[in-house]
Amino acid sequence: MDHISIKDLEVFANHGVFEEEVNLGQKFLICADLYFDISKAGRSDDLNRSVDYAQVCASITKWMKKNRCRLIETVACRLADKLLCDYEVVREVEVTIKKPWAPIGLPLECVSISVSRKWHRVYLSLGSNMGDRKKNIEDGIKYIKKNAPLRVLSVSKLIETKPYGKTDQDDFINGAASVETILGPYELLDVLHKAEKASGRVKKEHWGPRTLDIDILMYDDLIMAEDDLVIPHYDMAAREFVLAPLCEIAPYAVHPITKKTVTQMYSQLSGSGIES
Repeated sequence: MDHISIKDLEVFANHGVFEEEVNLGQKFLICADLYFDISKAGRSDDLNRSVDYAQVCASITKWMKKNRCRLIETVACRLADKLLCDYEVVREVEVTIKKPWAPIGLPLECVSISVSRKWHRVYLSLGSNMGDRKKNIEDGIKYIKKNAPLRVLSVSKLIETKPYGKTDQDDFINGAASVETILGPYELLDVLHKAEKASGRVKKEHWGPRTLDIDILMYDDLIMAEDDLVIPHYDMAAREFVLAPLCEIAPYAVHPITKKTVTQMYSQLSGSGIES
């Protein structure tokens, strides 16, 4: 992908573990590669279609001087997140923090930390069968927008469905959302759990009634199977209440294991006859 590179921007700032580093400050060198499609800017000669690297340098310098972190790992991660969130056109960043005056008592050129971060496409399923069900889902989306570096791209219409698994409970309303986030899977899961908790959810029984349930359906093309997180969602292909709203907003999203589109999965499950 096209990118702009900033090499060894020199900033004097107060980050470090030791007291003298924090109080006296030290020199840091910052490198940043910002990845995005430069073709529109290149063809139009319009700065508004690109990223002003002078502005980026000024922003990095201001952040470095204003904030204080113990670890340069933290500096690198937070700067990467900032660049992704501040410049909408940027899809991916690589940030390196060099510490030429690292206090290790041995001769060396520098110590450095490099991180890569990017926007990830994620599909979520949302459901509720307690209280004001529609408001629970709307509030859940508002919560994750407010408390996570996340962009909501689209939200499906809400549909009313019969309970799944445990049938002796009230009907649900369900929906799906397409989002972008710079969070990793577990970081995102933590935010979703907090959104559920903020709605008043208490997990008492599997598949039981709930004020709000938010599941990660797919996260890019990631395939993972841990005890507490499985992506893509292990049962999504068997759940019409998941596939119907997802088909509305992402009909051609492809399941990374079965290689079937959402439309194909929904058609096979519902017998709807929808063409992929």
